[in-house]
Amino acid sequence: MQEQFGQLERLGEDWAAAELRGDTASLGRILAEDFVAVGPRGFMLSREQWLSRHDSGSLTYGAFEWDEVEVRVHGDAAVMIGRQTARAVYQDGDVRHEIQDQFRTTLVFVEEQGRWLLLGACTSVPSLDLPPGFRRRTRTSRGKGHEARATVQQLRLERGTGAVRREARGDRQGR
Repeated sequence: MQEQFGQLERLGEDWAAAELRGDTASLGRILAEDFVAVGPRGFMLSREQWLSRHDSGSLTYGAFEWDEVEVRVHGDAAVMIGRQTARAVYQDGDVRHEIQDQFRTTLVFVEEQGRWLLLGACTSVPSLDLPPGFRRRTRTSRGKGHEARATVQQLRLERGTGAVRREARGDRQGR
């Protein structure tokens, strides 16, 4: 079980690094053939549309952080929820969109022939304020009756520096 969590966390990090670099070859290996993404405003993108954002140069990231990651494994499927912080530019014809925001992103993986593939992604703008009486969840992952406590990894990627910094943070209540 711990091995699966490690594989999936690395795959999530690889996905984030490939997004930052616009590396469609790596993304092509990570994404399932029938991959579908739902953006923060409800639009849907197929695998081809997702990859073409980078191929066309329409989307360019300046920074991409992937942290607060939680993984749950259920047989040959896994759900990864994390926080994505992005600084990017999306050029759509004559319209230029500056992106500098945080998103709550859910990634859905499936294991096919011994390999994990990213089947779907859903991004939403998170509420920074919790409703009264709610606490932030601890980083506990569960699957098949087993419980594993994962260290939260913060992955900071900066375009142009070539540097990938990982900062391990222990679990804390009340985050």
